[in-house]
Amino acid sequence: MAAKINAPTYQQREDLALHRDLTQAANQYLLVNHDHRFADGWMIGKLLFLISLCALFYTLSLTAESTTGFACGYFGFIFTAMLLAINAVHDASHNAFFRQQWANRALNMVICIPLGLDPDCWRVRHVECHHAHLNVKGFDLDIEENGVLRQTPFQRIKGFMRAQQYYWPFVAALTFPCIIWFFDWYDRAGKTRVQPKMRHHGIAGWLIFLLTKTLHLLLALVVPYIVLHQQGVGAETLLLCYLGSQMLSSLIFVVLILGSHWAMGTFYEAPIDGRFKHGRYRHVFATTIDWVPRPRQASYWMGELNRHLTHHIFPNWNHRHYPALSAIIADVAPRHGVTYHCVSLGDILAAQQRFLRAMGRGQPADGLLKTPQKQRPD
Repeated sequence: MAAKINAPTYQQREDLALHRDLTQAANQYLLVNHDHRFADGWMIGKLLFLISLCALFYTLSLTAESTTGFACGYFGFIFTAMLLAINAVHDASHNAFFRQQWANRALNMVICIPLGLDPDCWRVRHVECHHAHLNVKGFDLDIEENGVLRQTPFQRIKGFMRAQQYYWPFVAALTFPCIIWFFDWYDRAGKTRVQPKMRHHGIAGWLIFLLTKTLHLLLALVVPYIVLHQQGVGAETLLLCYLGSQMLSSLIFVVLILGSHWAMGTFYEAPIDGRFKHGRYRHVFATTIDWVPRPRQASYWMGELNRHLTHHIFPNWNHRHYPALSAIIADVAPRHGVTYHCVSLGDILAAQQRFLRAMGRGQPADGLLKTPQKQRPD
Protein backbone atom coordinates (compact mmCIF):
# COMPACT_ATOMS: atom_id res chain seq x y z
CA MET A 1 0.00 0.00 0.00
CA ALA A 2 1.18 3.57 -0.72
CA ALA A 3 2.80 5.28 2.24
CA LYS A 4 0.74 7.81 4.15
CA ILE A 5 1.83 11.42 3.85
CA ASN A 6 0.15 14.48 5.29
CA ALA A 7 -1.85 16.52 2.81
CA PRO A 8 -0.99 20.23 2.57
CA THR A 9 -3.36 22.92 3.82
CA TYR A 10 -3.99 26.50 2.70
CA GLN A 11 -3.72 29.96 4.23
CA GLN A 12 -7.41 30.60 4.93
CA ARG A 13 -7.04 34.19 6.11
CA GLU A 14 -6.09 35.42 2.65
CA ASP A 15 -9.40 34.20 1.21
CA LEU A 16 -11.82 35.25 3.93
CA ALA A 17 -13.07 38.43 2.25
CA LEU A 18 -13.26 36.80 -1.19
CA HIS A 19 -15.08 33.80 0.26
CA ARG A 20 -17.55 36.07 2.08
CA ASP A 21 -18.40 38.14 -0.99
CA LEU A 22 -18.74 35.14 -3.30
CA THR A 23 -20.92 33.31 -0.80
CA GLN A 24 -23.14 36.32 -0.17
CA ALA A 25 -23.60 36.97 -3.90
CA ALA A 26 -24.40 33.29 -4.58
CA ASN A 27 -26.88 33.09 -1.72
CA GLN A 28 -28.51 36.32 -2.86
CA TYR A 29 -28.88 34.84 -6.33
CA LEU A 30 -30.73 31.85 -4.85
CA LEU A 31 -32.89 34.09 -2.67
CA VAL A 32 -33.94 36.35 -5.52
CA ASN A 33 -34.80 33.37 -7.72
CA HIS A 34 -36.48 31.38 -4.91
CA ASP A 35 -34.19 28.51 -5.82
CA HIS A 36 -31.85 25.90 -4.31
CA ARG A 37 -28.41 24.60 -5.31
CA PHE A 38 -29.49 21.07 -6.33
CA ALA A 39 -31.01 19.69 -9.53
CA ASP A 40 -34.47 20.91 -10.49
CA GLY A 41 -37.19 19.36 -12.63
CA TRP A 42 -35.44 20.36 -15.84
CA MET A 43 -32.23 18.63 -14.75
CA ILE A 44 -34.13 15.48 -13.85
CA GLY A 45 -35.83 15.72 -17.22
CA LYS A 46 -32.45 15.96 -18.93
CA LEU A 47 -31.26 12.93 -16.94
CA LEU A 48 -34.30 10.88 -18.02
CA PHE A 49 -33.88 12.02 -21.63
CA LEU A 50 -30.22 10.93 -21.72
CA ILE A 51 -31.08 7.59 -20.09
CA SER A 52 -33.77 7.04 -22.73
CA LEU A 53 -31.39 8.06 -25.51
CA CYS A 54 -28.73 5.70 -24.18
CA ALA A 55 -31.24 2.83 -24.08
CA LEU A 56 -32.43 3.70 -27.61
CA PHE A 57 -28.92 3.60 -29.07
CA TYR A 58 -28.25 0.32 -27.25
CA THR A 59 -31.42 -1.19 -28.72
CA LEU A 60 -30.56 0.09 -32.20
CA SER A 61 -27.11 -1.48 -31.97
CA LEU A 62 -28.58 -4.87 -31.03
CA THR A 63 -31.21 -4.78 -33.78
CA ALA A 64 -28.95 -3.44 -36.53
CA GLU A 65 -28.92 -5.42 -39.77
CA SER A 66 -25.39 -4.44 -40.75
CA THR A 67 -22.01 -4.05 -39.11
CA THR A 68 -22.06 -0.33 -39.89
CA GLY A 69 -25.46 0.06 -38.27
CA PHE A 70 -24.25 -1.80 -35.19
CA ALA A 71 -21.10 0.34 -34.93
CA CYS A 72 -23.07 3.60 -35.19
CA GLY A 73 -25.64 2.50 -32.62
CA TYR A 74 -22.97 1.18 -30.27
CA PHE A 75 -20.97 4.40 -30.45
CA GLY A 76 -24.16 6.34 -29.66
CA PHE A 77 -24.69 4.08 -26.64
CA ILE A 78 -21.19 4.67 -25.18
CA PHE A 79 -21.16 8.37 -26.10
CA THR A 80 -24.50 8.94 -24.39
CA ALA A 81 -23.20 7.02 -21.37
CA MET A 82 -20.35 9.54 -21.25
CA LEU A 83 -22.85 12.41 -21.42
CA LEU A 84 -24.69 10.84 -18.48
CA ALA A 85 -21.42 10.77 -16.55
CA ILE A 86 -20.64 14.44 -17.08
CA ASN A 87 -24.24 15.58 -16.56
CA ALA A 88 -25.20 13.41 -13.57
CA VAL A 89 -22.31 11.40 -12.09
CA HIS A 90 -20.12 14.48 -11.77
CA ASP A 91 -22.74 16.41 -9.80
CA ALA A 92 -23.79 13.37 -7.76
CA SER A 93 -20.15 12.73 -6.73
CA HIS A 94 -20.24 16.19 -5.13
CA ASN A 95 -23.70 15.51 -3.63
CA ALA A 96 -25.05 18.27 -5.86
CA PHE A 97 -27.71 16.41 -7.81
CA PHE A 98 -30.14 15.26 -5.13
CA ARG A 99 -30.39 16.61 -1.59
CA GLN A 100 -29.99 13.14 -0.07
CA GLN A 101 -26.51 11.61 -0.11
CA TRP A 102 -27.89 8.07 -0.46
CA ALA A 103 -29.79 9.13 -3.59
CA ASN A 104 -26.62 10.58 -5.12
CA ARG A 105 -24.72 7.37 -4.36
CA ALA A 106 -27.49 5.22 -5.85
CA LEU A 107 -27.62 7.40 -8.98
CA ASN A 108 -23.86 7.10 -9.44
CA MET A 109 -23.89 3.34 -9.07
CA VAL A 110 -26.55 2.90 -11.75
CA ILE A 111 -25.37 5.56 -14.21
CA CYS A 112 -21.75 4.35 -14.13
CA ILE A 113 -22.64 0.82 -15.30
CA PRO A 114 -22.89 1.57 -19.07
CA LEU A 115 -19.55 3.39 -19.10
CA GLY A 116 -17.83 0.95 -16.73
CA LEU A 117 -16.27 3.37 -14.25
CA ASP A 118 -16.35 2.47 -10.56
CA PRO A 119 -18.27 5.34 -8.89
CA ASP A 120 -16.44 5.11 -5.56
CA CYS A 121 -12.96 5.11 -7.12
CA TRP A 122 -13.98 8.02 -9.33
CA ARG A 123 -15.39 9.98 -6.37
CA VAL A 124 -12.23 9.62 -4.29
CA ARG A 125 -9.87 10.43 -7.16
CA HIS A 126 -11.91 13.43 -8.28
CA VAL A 127 -13.32 14.91 -5.07
CA GLU A 128 -10.84 13.85 -2.38
CA CYS A 129 -7.64 14.10 -4.43
CA HIS A 130 -8.13 16.36 -7.46
CA HIS A 131 -10.38 19.01 -5.90
CA ALA A 132 -8.61 19.10 -2.56
CA HIS A 133 -5.10 19.38 -4.04
CA LEU A 134 -5.44 20.84 -7.51
CA ASN A 135 -2.20 20.57 -9.54
CA VAL A 136 -0.18 19.62 -6.45
CA LYS A 137 2.58 17.08 -7.02
CA GLY A 138 1.97 13.80 -5.24
CA PHE A 139 -1.61 14.61 -4.22
CA ASP A 140 -3.59 15.36 -7.39
CA LEU A 141 -3.80 11.90 -8.95
CA ASP A 142 -4.90 13.37 -12.30
CA ILE A 143 -1.36 14.64 -12.93
CA GLU A 144 0.65 11.67 -11.69
CA GLU A 145 3.69 10.76 -13.76
CA ASN A 146 2.87 8.09 -16.32
CA GLY A 147 6.08 7.92 -18.38
CA VAL A 148 4.25 8.84 -21.58
CA LEU A 149 2.99 12.41 -21.11
CA ARG A 150 4.89 15.06 -19.15
CA GLN A 151 2.17 17.12 -17.45
CA THR A 152 4.14 19.08 -14.83
CA PRO A 153 7.58 20.72 -14.50
CA PHE A 154 8.42 18.17 -11.79
CA GLN A 155 8.29 15.11 -14.04
CA ARG A 156 11.09 13.47 -16.00
CA ILE A 157 11.57 14.24 -19.69
CA LYS A 158 12.06 11.57 -22.34
CA GLY A 159 13.18 12.30 -25.86
CA PHE A 160 9.90 11.36 -27.53
CA MET A 161 8.02 13.83 -25.31
CA ARG A 162 9.17 16.64 -27.61
CA ALA A 163 6.28 15.50 -29.79
CA GLN A 164 3.73 15.12 -27.02
CA GLN A 165 1.62 18.04 -28.23
CA TYR A 166 0.86 15.88 -31.27
CA TYR A 167 0.28 12.46 -29.70
CA TRP A 168 -1.45 13.58 -26.48
CA PRO A 169 -4.98 13.00 -27.89
CA PHE A 170 -4.15 9.29 -28.18
CA VAL A 171 -3.00 9.20 -24.54
CA ALA A 172 -6.11 11.11 -23.43
CA ALA A 173 -8.28 8.67 -25.39
CA LEU A 174 -6.85 5.75 -23.42
CA THR A 175 -7.91 7.29 -20.09
CA PHE A 176 -11.30 5.56 -19.80
CA PRO A 177 -10.07 2.09 -20.84
CA CYS A 178 -7.14 2.36 -18.43
CA ILE A 179 -9.34 3.53 -15.55
CA ILE A 180 -11.99 0.86 -16.16
CA TRP A 181 -9.67 -2.12 -16.57
CA PHE A 182 -6.60 -1.13 -14.56
CA PHE A 183 -6.74 1.85 -12.19
CA ASP A 184 -10.12 0.96 -10.66
CA TRP A 185 -8.76 -2.49 -9.81
CA TYR A 186 -5.46 -1.05 -8.59
CA ASP A 187 -7.32 1.40 -6.33
CA ARG A 188 -9.67 -1.26 -4.97
CA ALA A 189 -6.71 -3.53 -4.20
CA GLY A 190 -5.26 -0.84 -1.94
CA LYS A 191 -2.22 -0.06 -4.09
CA THR A 192 -2.90 3.70 -4.02
CA ARG A 193 -4.11 6.32 -1.53
CA VAL A 194 -7.65 5.92 -2.91
CA GLN A 195 -8.83 2.77 -1.12
CA PRO A 196 -8.70 4.08 2.49
CA LYS A 197 -11.10 6.89 1.54
CA MET A 198 -13.67 4.66 -0.14
CA ARG A 199 -17.08 4.20 1.47
CA HIS A 200 -17.03 0.40 1.38
CA HIS A 201 -14.08 -1.75 2.43
CA GLY A 202 -13.28 -5.42 2.81
CA ILE A 203 -15.58 -8.09 1.40
CA ALA A 204 -18.54 -5.69 1.06
CA GLY A 205 -16.44 -3.27 -0.96
CA TRP A 206 -15.18 -6.01 -3.27
CA LEU A 207 -18.66 -7.45 -3.77
CA ILE A 208 -20.12 -4.08 -4.80
CA PHE A 209 -17.11 -3.41 -7.02
CA LEU A 210 -17.30 -6.80 -8.75
CA LEU A 211 -21.06 -6.50 -9.16
CA THR A 212 -20.83 -3.20 -11.05
CA LYS A 213 -17.93 -4.43 -13.20
CA THR A 214 -19.81 -7.63 -14.02
CA LEU A 215 -22.96 -5.72 -14.96
CA HIS A 216 -20.90 -3.49 -17.24
CA LEU A 217 -19.27 -6.51 -18.85
CA LEU A 218 -22.64 -8.16 -19.42
CA LEU A 219 -24.28 -5.00 -20.79
CA ALA A 220 -21.43 -3.77 -22.98
CA LEU A 221 -19.95 -7.03 -24.30
CA VAL A 222 -21.67 -10.29 -23.36
CA VAL A 223 -25.24 -9.43 -24.37
CA PRO A 224 -24.22 -7.79 -27.69
CA TYR A 225 -22.08 -10.82 -28.53
CA ILE A 226 -24.87 -13.30 -27.77
CA VAL A 227 -27.41 -11.30 -29.79
CA LEU A 228 -25.23 -10.37 -32.75
CA HIS A 229 -22.79 -13.21 -33.42
CA GLN A 230 -25.39 -15.01 -35.52
CA GLN A 231 -25.69 -11.91 -37.69
CA GLY A 232 -22.02 -11.92 -38.58
CA VAL A 233 -20.81 -9.40 -36.00
CA GLY A 234 -17.82 -11.20 -34.49
CA ALA A 235 -16.00 -10.73 -31.22
CA GLU A 236 -13.23 -8.75 -32.94
CA THR A 237 -15.70 -6.22 -34.34
CA LEU A 238 -17.44 -5.91 -30.99
CA LEU A 239 -14.19 -5.34 -29.11
CA LEU A 240 -13.03 -2.82 -31.71
CA CYS A 241 -16.30 -0.87 -31.40
CA TYR A 242 -16.10 -1.03 -27.61
CA LEU A 243 -12.52 0.25 -27.47
CA GLY A 244 -13.05 2.89 -30.17
CA SER A 245 -16.19 4.25 -28.52
CA GLN A 246 -14.53 4.34 -25.09
CA MET A 247 -11.48 6.12 -26.52
CA LEU A 248 -13.41 8.84 -28.33
CA SER A 249 -15.62 9.47 -25.29
CA SER A 250 -12.52 9.54 -23.09
CA LEU A 251 -10.83 12.13 -25.29
CA ILE A 252 -13.82 14.47 -25.03
CA PHE A 253 -13.99 14.04 -21.26
CA VAL A 254 -10.26 14.70 -20.73
CA VAL A 255 -10.36 17.85 -22.87
CA LEU A 256 -13.23 19.15 -20.72
CA ILE A 257 -11.45 18.57 -17.40
CA LEU A 258 -7.65 18.34 -17.68
CA GLY A 259 -7.37 20.91 -20.46
CA SER A 260 -8.74 23.58 -18.15
CA HIS A 261 -5.83 22.96 -15.77
CA TRP A 262 -3.09 22.63 -18.37
CA ALA A 263 -3.96 26.00 -19.89
CA MET A 264 -2.81 28.02 -16.87
CA GLY A 265 0.45 26.06 -16.66
CA THR A 266 0.72 26.47 -12.87
CA PHE A 267 1.76 23.54 -10.70
CA TYR A 268 2.93 23.22 -7.12
CA GLU A 269 5.04 21.02 -4.91
CA ALA A 270 3.69 20.49 -1.40
CA PRO A 271 5.34 23.03 0.95
CA ILE A 272 7.90 21.66 3.40
CA ASP A 273 5.93 22.93 6.39
CA GLY A 274 2.70 21.46 4.96
CA ARG A 275 0.95 24.81 4.49
CA PHE A 276 0.69 26.92 1.35
CA LYS A 277 1.25 30.65 1.74
CA HIS A 278 -1.82 31.37 -0.38
CA GLY A 279 -5.50 30.55 0.08
CA ARG A 280 -7.53 27.83 -1.63
CA TYR A 281 -9.49 30.28 -3.79
CA ARG A 282 -6.34 31.88 -5.17
CA HIS A 283 -4.95 28.41 -5.73
CA VAL A 284 -7.97 27.64 -7.94
CA PHE A 285 -7.63 30.90 -9.90
CA ALA A 286 -3.95 30.12 -10.52
CA THR A 287 -4.58 26.61 -11.83
CA THR A 288 -7.98 26.67 -13.55
CA ILE A 289 -9.84 28.54 -16.25
CA ASP A 290 -13.34 28.87 -17.72
CA TRP A 291 -13.96 28.62 -21.45
CA VAL A 292 -17.02 28.87 -23.64
CA PRO A 293 -17.84 26.88 -26.80
CA ARG A 294 -19.64 28.02 -29.92
CA PRO A 295 -22.57 27.76 -29.86
CA ARG A 296 -22.73 28.47 -26.15
CA GLN A 297 -25.76 26.22 -25.82
CA ALA A 298 -23.37 23.28 -26.19
CA SER A 299 -22.33 23.93 -22.59
CA TYR A 300 -25.70 22.62 -21.46
CA TRP A 301 -25.04 19.14 -22.85
CA MET A 302 -21.44 19.16 -21.63
CA GLY A 303 -22.64 19.48 -18.06
CA GLU A 304 -21.19 23.03 -18.04
CA LEU A 305 -17.77 21.46 -17.34
CA ASN A 306 -16.20 24.01 -19.65
CA ARG A 307 -16.88 26.45 -16.78
CA HIS A 308 -14.33 24.51 -14.79
CA LEU A 309 -13.04 27.32 -12.60
CA THR A 310 -16.63 27.99 -11.60
CA HIS A 311 -17.04 24.32 -10.75
CA HIS A 312 -13.96 24.37 -8.50
CA ILE A 313 -15.16 27.50 -6.68
CA PHE A 314 -18.69 26.09 -6.23
CA PRO A 315 -18.22 22.29 -6.39
CA ASN A 316 -21.34 21.52 -4.35
CA TRP A 317 -23.71 23.35 -6.68
CA ASN A 318 -25.56 21.66 -9.50
CA HIS A 319 -24.13 22.59 -12.89
CA ARG A 320 -27.39 24.28 -13.95
CA HIS A 321 -26.22 27.27 -11.87
CA TYR A 322 -22.76 27.61 -13.43
CA PRO A 323 -23.62 30.33 -15.99
CA ALA A 324 -24.99 32.56 -13.22
CA LEU A 325 -22.18 31.67 -10.82
CA SER A 326 -19.49 32.39 -13.40
CA ALA A 327 -20.98 35.85 -13.87
CA ILE A 328 -20.85 36.33 -10.09
CA ILE A 329 -17.19 35.30 -10.03
CA ALA A 330 -16.37 37.64 -12.92
CA ASP A 331 -17.94 40.50 -10.95
CA VAL A 332 -16.54 39.75 -7.47
CA ALA A 333 -13.01 38.47 -8.16
CA PRO A 334 -11.46 41.71 -9.55
CA ARG A 335 -12.49 43.57 -6.38
CA HIS A 336 -10.09 41.30 -4.50
CA GLY A 337 -7.19 41.58 -6.92
CA VAL A 338 -7.89 38.24 -8.59
CA THR A 339 -7.93 37.84 -12.37
CA TYR A 340 -10.80 35.82 -13.78
CA HIS A 341 -10.17 34.22 -17.18
CA CYS A 342 -12.90 33.08 -19.53
CA VAL A 343 -11.71 32.26 -23.05
CA SER A 344 -12.95 30.63 -26.23
CA LEU A 345 -12.50 26.98 -27.16
CA GLY A 346 -9.87 27.99 -29.72
CA ASP A 347 -7.93 29.93 -27.08
CA ILE A 348 -7.85 27.05 -24.62
CA LEU A 349 -6.82 24.51 -27.27
CA ALA A 350 -3.97 26.81 -28.32
CA ALA A 351 -2.94 27.24 -24.68
CA GLN A 352 -2.94 23.46 -24.20
CA GLN A 353 -0.67 23.04 -27.21
CA ARG A 354 1.76 25.69 -25.94
CA PHE A 355 1.79 24.05 -22.52
CA LEU A 356 2.42 20.53 -23.80
CA ARG A 357 5.13 21.75 -26.19
CA ALA A 358 6.91 23.57 -23.36
CA MET A 359 6.63 20.60 -21.00
CA GLY A 360 7.99 18.23 -23.63
CA ARG A 361 11.01 20.46 -24.18
CA GLY A 362 11.71 21.27 -20.54
CA GLN A 363 10.75 24.92 -20.88
CA PRO A 364 8.96 27.01 -18.21
CA ALA A 365 5.20 26.64 -18.20
CA ASP A 366 4.24 29.83 -16.35
CA GLY A 367 2.68 32.52 -18.48
CA LEU A 368 1.84 30.27 -21.40
CA LEU A 369 -1.73 31.49 -21.30
CA LYS A 370 -1.71 34.98 -22.78
CA THR A 371 -4.16 36.98 -20.72
CA PRO A 372 -7.24 37.52 -22.91
CA GLN A 373 -9.81 40.20 -22.63
CA LYS A 374 -12.17 39.18 -19.85
CA GLN A 375 -15.53 38.02 -21.09
CA ARG A 376 -18.71 38.14 -19.06
CA PRO A 377 -20.22 34.68 -19.44
CA ASP A 378 -23.93 34.56 -20.02
